[in-house]
Amino acid sequence: MTLWLVRHAQPLVASGICYGQLDIAADTDATHICATELAKALPSGIAVAASPLQRCEQLARVLLGLRPDLTCKSDTRLQEMNFGGWESRAWSDIDARELQAWTAGFASYRAGDTGESVAQLMARVADALDALPAASDTLWITHAGVIRAAQLIASGKRQVEHAGEWPLAGPAYGQWCTLELHPAPRGKSALTGPRPKTTWQ
Repeated sequence: MTLWLVRHAQPLVASGICYGQLDIAADTDATHICATELAKALPSGIAVAASPLQRCEQLARVLLGLRPDLTCKSDTRLQEMNFGGWESRAWSDIDARELQAWTAGFASYRAGDTGESVAQLMARVADALDALPAASDTLWITHAGVIRAAQLIASGKRQVEHAGEWPLAGPAYGQWCTLELHPAPRGKSALTGPRPKTTWQ
């Protein structure tokens, strides 16, 4: 089966702000452009799941309006990483010592003191991947952090110990790619090799 991963459109937030699970809307026009291109590309009968954050729900609503053959379920596992006390703050205003501590203890350090660790993010994304139905293609409407985590898991890495292992490059707003799902031992799902799909600029 094929897993499609699409990032929401440009959020309505100032540049340089840490917004993680901050529930903010996305640009309406950009959302429509993404949904229109995605609607043309998606196969019939694909299952759709979306992060409950409104920037993803917006894209899901517009997509379903264009593709009434599709239905969508909300999945909290597809939310962006929770950055705790850092959320809504400019990255440049966060104490450098906190960011250094995060980098030094990348797997287990809880961002913003009350947020998630990378290990927690990876675990919930892995759980969502393992729960995918093997018989049908699926689309996730989600966030850059979730997509990066899914791509790491696709490469066989379910844990990240060092900051240098985290992908620097990520999808632009409104971009998507596909991952091919293959059976794995013990009834689990394994993903290998993200392959580029259509993207829009």
